Amino acid sequence: MRVDSPRPRYIANVSFGKDSLAMLLMLIEKNYPLDEVLFYDTGKEFQAIYNLRDKVKPLLESKGIVFTQLEPPKSFDYMMFDTPKKNGSTGYGWCGGRCRWGTGYKTGALDKHGRGAFVYIGIAADETARLKKEYGDHKLLPLVGWGMSEKDCLAYCYANGYDWNENGVELYSILDRVSCWCCRNKNLRELKGMYRHLPGYWQKLKEIQARLPDPMKGKGKSVFDLEKRFEAEIARESEART
Repeated sequence: MRVDSPRPRYIANVSFGKDSLAMLLMLIEKNYPLDEVLFYDTGKEFQAIYNLRDKVKPLLESKGIVFTQLEPPKSFDYMMFDTPKKNGSTGYGWCGGRCRWGTGYKTGALDKHGRGAFVYIGIAADETARLKKEYGDHKLLPLVGWGMSEKDCLAYCYANGYDWNENGVELYSILDRVSCWCCRNKNLRELKGMYRHLPGYWQKLKEIQARLPDPMKGKGKSVFDLEKRFEAEIARESEART
């Protein structure tokens, strides 16, 4: 008697940023096979990300799609400040730049959970640098096949009623990527936007900087240095308008 092999699982890795959210919504709209949505919570996401997660979960439930949330083995703060190191020091410090320790934990957890399944990855068609990486046959890049650029993804999310509003501020108006709010990879324009429009998060960055010896953006560019710089720049901009 013939026994049919089970259909492979299909998982979507979704951070609830613009690209992965657009991918998820389009997978559902286009009736692609999808069994599970996987979200990795660093504990340092913007509140807008958690709001979107909670908004999407009922949609997934109505479609019979499992939602799974993964978390790091220890809290982000423990790893940043207290993880014992071989040289006797503690803590990995800022995450980003050459030391993307948080990314390592995230990709490792996602890959482990997705083993044996086809995994949808939300990389836009115009993310040239990311597309140069090697992806196995089990990792699927639907946004590329659909020709969806980063701009297209953001517009698609907005058109479907999804945004990243944080206390009246649309995060994508001041940030290139809505990644962890304490990511060291944020550029100066993004950090200036956070200083100007998101004082609560800026205060949290100062609290982290007070506990770490390394300046967030390199020599002479600690969070405190940047605050002075941004304050002066904003004052000059204000004077120029008057």
